[in-house]
Amino acid sequence: MPAAGLRLVRLTLTGFRNYAALTWRPTGHIVTLSGPNGSGKTNLLEAISLLVPGRGLRGARVADLARRGEGAAGGFAIAARLATPAGDIDVGTGTPPEGPADRRVFRLDGATPRSQAEVAARVAAVWLTPQMDRLFLEGAAGRRRFLDRLVFALEPGHAREVAAHDTAMAGRNRLLGAGSADTAWLAGLEDAMARHAVAVTAARAALVERLNVALAAGAAAPFPAARITLRCPIAERLAAAPALAAEEWLRGELAAGRARDAAAGAAMSGAHRADMVLSDALTGLPADQASTGQQKALLIGVVLGHAALLAEARGFAPLLLLDEPAVHLDSDRRAALFAALLRLPAQSFLTSADRDVFRPLRGQAEALRVADGRLLPDADSDAMDA
Repeated sequence: MPAAGLRLVRLTLTGFRNYAALTWRPTGHIVTLSGPNGSGKTNLLEAISLLVPGRGLRGARVADLARRGEGAAGGFAIAARLATPAGDIDVGTGTPPEGPADRRVFRLDGATPRSQAEVAARVAAVWLTPQMDRLFLEGAAGRRRFLDRLVFALEPGHAREVAAHDTAMAGRNRLLGAGSADTAWLAGLEDAMARHAVAVTAARAALVERLNVALAAGAAAPFPAARITLRCPIAERLAAAPALAAEEWLRGELAAGRARDAAAGAAMSGAHRADMVLSDALTGLPADQASTGQQKALLIGVVLGHAALLAEARGFAPLLLLDEPAVHLDSDRRAALFAALLRLPAQSFLTSADRDVFRPLRGQAEALRVADGRLLPDADSDAMDA
């Protein structure tokens, strides 16, 4: 089994979701979590996802993460030890002891990191959730967030560029909405938007190019190779001109569009207008025209290919968090998924309400049952911890 991957050695939860207190020491290269709906399976995956900066696999507000009900203290804490190719690290996140309850902080090896990018440089996680099954049936925002998470795992500074772009855009929107005629202030915000939009788009385009190469080379096999296209006017400019020329063009677009954007209440140009288009590389079938099973297979292929790309580019594979991954997959595709996960260097965590889904992994995965905020070895698993 390849060794170049992060490995979750210990996870401790305090006051998180339905877990009053839990210390878990996973041992498997693949860990399966089965149990009824509402038992806490997805909560465990969410806790792991929150070891990476961002809002986690549910996109939840910080104030909604703490345990509720009798005995709840109002805050939460997540602490983990991770084995990495460079040695063990300790990562923690949660609400500060003195509050407020809507603020989340990080600790890295017992100290406050200089920035969240410092945490992201040491820890990476990629996930699939059932909500993503509708990724190609809804608006572009969800697809853009999915793509940005893939970029962020490879380039930890990407989230800072996205946030800076959105902050400048929000300031411009406020000025336009108030009818401000301060052209110098608007020009300054538009300059910031243009600089950060080009940086964001360049990172997205670079990830798309690298991932397409990896997928074409079979990184997702036996899942169908996807072809990703970035639908974005800024990307088109970057493909034909230097970054400075693209910035100048976007500044001009923003300045010329002030009256239009003021009437619309939103910027019609910027990195926030991009979309990700996914298609089957072999057949050319766009994902939005594919069956639900085909869409799921394409997404799984992208996630597997991305994990392989990260392992090569950063020297370690990310943690893979797959919430109900077998839904919409036939038995052959399930077997293919399990075989691919066994080959990957990434440690994988899978959930299902149906424990029989994981029967093909018996003897090859650590199998656990989740019940009312407790973790129990699966008595029917040959891989259970003695």
